[in-house]
Amino acid sequence: MERTLDYVKKQDKRDELSSFRDRFYLPKIKGKEAVYFTGNSLGLQPKSAESFLKQELEDWAKYGVEGHFEARRPWYAYHEFFSEHLAYIVGAKSKEVVAMGSLTANLHSLMVSFYRPNGNRNMILCEKKAFPSDTYALQAQATLHGLDPKQVIFEMEPAKGSEIITEDAIIEKIFELGDRLAMVMIGGVNYYTGQAFDMAAITDAAHKVGASCGFDLAHAIGNIELKLHEWQVDFAAWCTYKYLNSGPGSVGGLFVHSNHLKKKLPILAGWWGHDKEKRFLMEPEFMPMQSAEAWQMSNAPVFNMAIHLASLEIFREATMGRLLAKSWRLTDYLAFIVEEVASATGADLEIITPPEHHRRGCQLSIVAHGYGKRLFDSITEAGVIADWREPNVIRVAPVPLYNSFLDVYRFGEILQKSLKA
Repeated sequence: MERTLDYVKKQDKRDELSSFRDRFYLPKIKGKEAVYFTGNSLGLQPKSAESFLKQELEDWAKYGVEGHFEARRPWYAYHEFFSEHLAYIVGAKSKEVVAMGSLTANLHSLMVSFYRPNGNRNMILCEKKAFPSDTYALQAQATLHGLDPKQVIFEMEPAKGSEIITEDAIIEKIFELGDRLAMVMIGGVNYYTGQAFDMAAITDAAHKVGASCGFDLAHAIGNIELKLHEWQVDFAAWCTYKYLNSGPGSVGGLFVHSNHLKKKLPILAGWWGHDKEKRFLMEPEFMPMQSAEAWQMSNAPVFNMAIHLASLEIFREATMGRLLAKSWRLTDYLAFIVEEVASATGADLEIITPPEHHRRGCQLSIVAHGYGKRLFDSITEAGVIADWREPNVIRVAPVPLYNSFLDVYRFGEILQKSLKA
């Protein structure tokens, strides 16, 4: 690898996904295209989003309520347009996934089904410094069962002097908790460090002690390889506004393994989860669909789902295999650039994200020791849109769909000038 313009131009010329950048709107700072490295917080807008949304608006104007059945993409079955796309991205069967709700609401719905404390089996295992919403949801679920969250939630901490929680430590704790463990619920990729967990190994260990296992995939979906069905994961939920580029606050999604679809699990029932052949009979008894659709409560929010569909079609065209391969190359180059900048400036820059490809997605979390938020503000002013996390982490994510090697090079130049300043 080289830190030269000639090198990055050659890499971008060889990039078979380079044309996808033109399918997104890139923000500008002071009239110049920004280095947008925060797709891990909010993905960019696909240019096709407007036409997808416009079609639904036109059909609403034309058909009114009859659009549920007469629209070009009938609204009554709108969620069904997502099943194959989502199954492909998360490694599932079509019947195991559904686009619905929002991330934390979906997690609550799933935990009603999969967190079933019984006597001494009431413990929840999660990671410390999970995304706060996950922590709040876990605490609320424990409280709803009349339990003290401080007594039943165990948070895995990194070893002293590290930011990373090893799978060995998680698995050791799972077996230590044993028949007291009711559920494992961890972020598939930790939002703070960017660490990707071995979900297959964690799930297997949880099942061996009789516990359920689920994951928050907010920072994993569209970012790392997922094989939820093969890994025997019990449940998972995600948002779609990060790597899936579906717009702020867009519809979420969830996964339930087919092993559970015919079980009589407790469900927060709603009429859209009712057997669709009998839904309009308005029967008093809930008859859940034999798929993840059973967890639906209400009909599809068509307008924001239209943008989600626009993005998913881009993903299918790009293919996850090509996206992952480019992601590894881009992130390796970003790590190289950060090291070069540190060497050139004498700055203490520490990447706390694991270096191995299978242990990370495209996010790198950088600690600039001794600089603090002043450095982050400086690179923002100079044209980098990244992400700050207290107390001292700059998160940068070169997203393979729309970022380039030139973006990474520009980031290095801006970072070096800001450090010197």
